[in-house]
Amino acid sequence: MMMTYMTIGLYLLGAYLLGSIPTAVWVGKAFYNIDVRAHGSGNAGATNTFRVLGKKPGFAVFLIDVLKGFAAVSLSICMVDQSLISMEAAFYYKLVLGALAVGGHIYPIFAGFKGGKGVATVMGMVLGIQLVATLASFVVFLILLKITKYVSLSSMLSALCFPLMLLFVPYFQPVDQRLVIFGFVVVVLLVFTHRSNIKRLLAGTESKAKV
Repeated sequence: MMMTYMTIGLYLLGAYLLGSIPTAVWVGKAFYNIDVRAHGSGNAGATNTFRVLGKKPGFAVFLIDVLKGFAAVSLSICMVDQSLISMEAAFYYKLVLGALAVGGHIYPIFAGFKGGKGVATVMGMVLGIQLVATLASFVVFLILLKITKYVSLSSMLSALCFPLMLLFVPYFQPVDQRLVIFGFVVVVLLVFTHRSNIKRLLAGTESKAKV
């Protein structure tokens, strides 16, 4: 029993360490000799990478950060295969593993606990839990970004669409209330990590994306 708990603990730690990979920082330093945190918004995420380094590194950082969240959630499959957890418990572990990866992205141990805002890693996490609603929310993000040119605003509003779609779109019925609650928790998290962006949006000083 003790070995089981220790192994589960290692998986949980692994999820956090996956999320802690500071993709934007490492890509900037390794290929451009630039620390993205010293330029643009100072954020170590995909959006600032797009702004500072350009489209190709920006897309690379975005995809890797999405993969971090997806890989963390997928660890639950390994845990079930090793009989560490039951299939019934897998859903909860997906949430915990994904949340740890998102926490690692925001507070990465490999980058002085100063990371990104969690949007891409959250997307990867929910891709591994509810594919269709996540893809639909991403389409909403792209549409809002095209209209508003604000990545921050588009990210928060598209995140809000996720639980709302689960509640009101017939395709997702009957809805898993646990996932709905989780969706609203994510919205609160993104509002928290984007609080400086919200201030700039209200002041009319938020930077617009070139789309």
